Amino acid sequence: MAELKGGTDPKKQLEEIQGKYLTFQLSDEEYGLEILKVKEIIGMMNITNLPRTPEYVKGVINLRGKVIPVIDLRLKFRLPEKEYDEKNCIIVVEFDDEDHYAQMGIIVDAVSEVLNVTTEELEPTPKFGVDLDTEFILGMAKGRGTVRTLLDINKVVGSEELVDIESAV
Repeated sequence: MAELKGGTDPKKQLEEIQGKYLTFQLSDEEYGLEILKVKEIIGMMNITNLPRTPEYVKGVINLRGKVIPVIDLRLKFRLPEKEYDEKNCIIVVEFDDEDHYAQMGIIVDAVSEVLNVTTEELEPTPKFGVDLDTEFILGMAKGRGTVRTLLDINKVVGSEELVDIESAV
């Protein structure tokens, strides 16, 4: 078993991250987000471009009168860009840390399903023996012949990025 972050008890940490996850696809991989962080799932819509933002920041949308920044998770994870099709969608998530609360849209290739992940199906984030940033990964969920990466949305989109996007709006 891989070593867990912060030297905490592995069983206790796995118990803390078990629960329901919305799973989605990016390229050939499956990922999951805590369902409590997901506000809604919407189809692709007109995105207003923002100047002077990173390539993965696609712009903002007007969702029922509220302006919400949108990022392309493929580009954020340095995967090749792909033309959007009818399967692409925007997952509106709630982002919060000590300094910010906001909603953000993340573009994914396709939404899969909601899974109830138990501690028996969880593995800690693997250590790669090099300086790779894996802080945004909660853990790995195994089942049905596949492994899904469970993401911590607060760390996928950090405070600095949120400030950059808010200042561009």
